[in-house]
Amino acid sequence: MIILQEHVEERSVALTTKATKITAECLAKLMKASYNKITQSHDAPINGKQSIKQLSKSGKLESVEITGKNIKAFDPFARKFGINYALHKDTSETPPKWLVFFQSKDAASMNAAFKAFSTKILTKDKSKTPLKDAMVKFKELIKNSVRDKTKNKDHGVHER
Repeated sequence: MIILQEHVEERSVALTTKATKITAECLAKLMKASYNKITQSHDAPINGKQSIKQLSKSGKLESVEITGKNIKAFDPFARKFGINYALHKDTSETPPKWLVFFQSKDAASMNAAFKAFSTKILTKDKSKTPLKDAMVKFKELIKNSVRDKTKNKDHGVHER
């Protein structure tokens, strides 16, 4: 009997609304709205980064190789162009390489995303030094500088 009760509790839904008088029509609208909300969340297609298994369900896959340090930088471009993709690390080689799998129907948008990604990476200002390196440099300058420890005894004394 307890198992049956747990099964019923898993499938139950609680609805709340503010109303002075609940009519059958009001209850029907509330139930329809909740049903629509539940079905939308389950049927919504997954966009962006996915597993290879999820991605392979919807069609033929193609792959492109990218370096490990550019993986996080690629994600905003994939989301911008609406690409469904999956990442796979190939550890058979040293250093390991990353493969980006995408659907063949997304080939045009994938090319556009890679073009925008590569122009962003290539036009990035290389003359900027990282903040951490600049801090280390200034720390060394301060450590190596010689401070004059003699005090000026004349300050504050005015001649008449």
